Amino acid sequence: MISAKRLKEQFAALQEITASGQGINRLAFSNADWQGRAYLMQLMKDAGLTLRVDAFGNVIGHYAGRDESLPAVMCGSHGDSVPEGGNYDGIFGILSAIETVRSMHEEGFVPDHPLEVVLFMCEESSRFGAATLGSRAMRGELSQEDLDRLKDKQGHSLREVLKGRGLDPDHIETAIYKKPLKAFLETHIEQGKVLDHQGVQIGAVTGIAAPTRFRVYLHGSADHSGATPMNLRHDGLCAAAKIISRLEKLASSETSAPVVGTVGICDVTPDVMNVIPGEVSLGIDIRSISAAAKKKVANELKAYIKQVTGERNIPYDIQPVSDEKPAVMSQEIVKLVSDTAEKLGYTHIAMPSGAGHDSMHWADYAPTGMIFIPCRDGISHNPAEYASLEDIAAGANVFSEVIRTLTSLSTII
Repeated sequence: MISAKRLKEQFAALQEITASGQGINRLAFSNADWQGRAYLMQLMKDAGLTLRVDAFGNVIGHYAGRDESLPAVMCGSHGDSVPEGGNYDGIFGILSAIETVRSMHEEGFVPDHPLEVVLFMCEESSRFGAATLGSRAMRGELSQEDLDRLKDKQGHSLREVLKGRGLDPDHIETAIYKKPLKAFLETHIEQGKVLDHQGVQIGAVTGIAAPTRFRVYLHGSADHSGATPMNLRHDGLCAAAKIISRLEKLASSETSAPVVGTVGICDVTPDVMNVIPGEVSLGIDIRSISAAAKKKVANELKAYIKQVTGERNIPYDIQPVSDEKPAVMSQEIVKLVSDTAEKLGYTHIAMPSGAGHDSMHWADYAPTGMIFIPCRDGISHNPAEYASLEDIAAGANVFSEVIRTLTSLSTII
């Protein structure tokens, strides 16, 4: 049986270990992330899992099934956070998975199928600009070129950071997961307002939107703000302002499917009041559950960037960061989650996920599902992020029951 008391203590312990300043700061591969990882690894061992670590640092815990020749059921989530984030994003998923195994172990429950619990590394894009890197490494979607191309704000490449943690990026191909899976399941806070607004405890996720991300570099001319006439300027920030405004218009007016567009980074050089901005860098994030709608908005924005920079005689470059596929969840698992919530007496709805998750990389490998619980006011990636113990327990109970069903030999997906 799931222990809500134990989960409460573990959330508190992680917060004490890794909180600093405002909120949680478990930036991927940082000291705080590594301290949190060590704590979670000990919990995994205490639950009866046998651990192995791949070349990217993902931690895979194995719980033996009655028949080890059967394909495993995989579950898990991530431990890293955004800067000044909350203590529930990712952590709810991995703690629920560990608690599920621990309850099995305590009860002497032996699943027919083996179970693999994964602590994924670097799910957040905060450090390297690309998300779900641990899952991508396990799926063979992270290249040697990516390891050198992806860099943090200090200019450290992903390869350098991995080596600094004693990992083996030069042999990243050894991280590829090749064993068959029966199913993949992740549970997570919603990171949106739907469940909280409707007063519903459980969301059975139907699909996951995916991001297309790229950097735009505008090479304007830095000149004196007083001595340069308006008609002789090549202001990189004015061009950027038009691009930002156009993305908002393109995303909000797309009718084929919902699309959201965000410019989350705007770096300006020299960034002083009396100099016309020259070099400007934009970080652009476009998401949708529809790959076609997402591609349309991205292409229209790139065409507009070419137009506006041409009009202003400003050279530019576009550097791709990531282009991920939206994921469709297994209809059978969506139904199983809904039926389980109903059986346990929890309110539930089927819903899409606007945020990306590790699960999206497994949907083409095995039947995949996600379970959401509400976060207060829909707030996430923020120190105010909060999920009640009641909802945490509800989500963990549904998750545990679904895992037990999935690992049963009689359950066919």
